[in-house]
Amino acid sequence: QVQLVESGGGLVQPGGSLRLSCAASGRTFGTYDMGWFRQTPGKEREFVAAISRSGGSTYYADSAKGRFTISRDNAKNTVYLQMNSLKPEDTAVYYCAADRGYSGSYYYTGKYDYWGQGTQVTVSS
Repeated sequence: QVQLVESGGGLVQPGGSLRLSCAASGRTFGTYDMGWFRQTPGKEREFVAAISRSGGSTYYADSAKGRFTISRDNAKNTVYLQMNSLKPEDTAVYYCAADRGYSGSYYYTGKYDYWGQGTQVTVSS
């Protein structure tokens, strides 16, 4: 089992940047695929980005391509989401997620077994 703790959220102006971090417990972080999702009130949780356990493959929602970058440091048990050129529509609670299995699409919540508590990102002037 792994515990996930997100940090780095906050209030930023449109066009600004934030870097979210997700720290994982345990010694087996390198055996988990990791994802970032976001959710706004009244809407389903939506995929943002994901990275394979080795870091060799990354996946992005169309809304994130060219602006967001997912990365991981397995030595630090941490996955990051660098968000640039932020827009008001990026406002949401951002969650990181972990999966140790080898099935399921990176793009869907059902693949992931473990979730963090979320961190609020607000993009507003």
